Amino acid sequence: MDKNQNPTANEIALSALRHDVLSLSFMPGAKLKVEHLQQTYGLSSSPIREALNRLTEEGLVRSDERKGFRVAAVSEEDLQDITNMRLLIDLPTLEQAMKFGNDAWEAQVIASFHLLEKIESRLPEGPVVLDAEWSALHRNFHRTMMSSCPSERMVLTSSSLFDQAERYRHISARYRTVIKRKSDEHKVLMRAVLKRDIATAQQLHQEHVLSTQKNALKALKQWHQDSN
Repeated sequence: MDKNQNPTANEIALSALRHDVLSLSFMPGAKLKVEHLQQTYGLSSSPIREALNRLTEEGLVRSDERKGFRVAAVSEEDLQDITNMRLLIDLPTLEQAMKFGNDAWEAQVIASFHLLEKIESRLPEGPVVLDAEWSALHRNFHRTMMSSCPSERMVLTSSSLFDQAERYRHISARYRTVIKRKSDEHKVLMRAVLKRDIATAQQLHQEHVLSTQKNALKALKQWHQDSN
């Protein structure tokens, strides 16, 4: 979207609904009624339905002809599947990004990390993922690293899987008892990427993804206990 243009109703609906699903404003399994969403976002039914269909394609919403739309459920099996797919897609995507990235791409990676580090330094004590602006900049940092991969499908798939893992990050953060800052971890990864050290960058990214899974699995058990 051109930064000089106002977002369309479809773009507003998609951005708002995606944010509310990822941040758990709409809980896993919750029914998503078009009429309620119209009132919530002040939009007509057409962009709401378009957003619901898009998020269904991305795996964040489930559609049933008889029951309508619901937020996709969360489970250990789903998290494992997301993790496996992220490693399958992300590692070669990152490799291709490092092979084809130019000077402008390097500058974008550095800038995206700088913004992420700055906001993290200003946040109060607590899980950073629960801050909406930090989450958006975190997403942008990872997307920027992957962005110079010449396969648009690989980049888009990587981005979609990152979003699917976001709900699990939020669940994990809600049960976190130890303060966990991310800037050092991201800095080490960024440096390996900029040095075009493919093996190290892939290893660091894999550890990053597996750490998300490990923390989320612990939180999921408590989440299910509290939900019952």
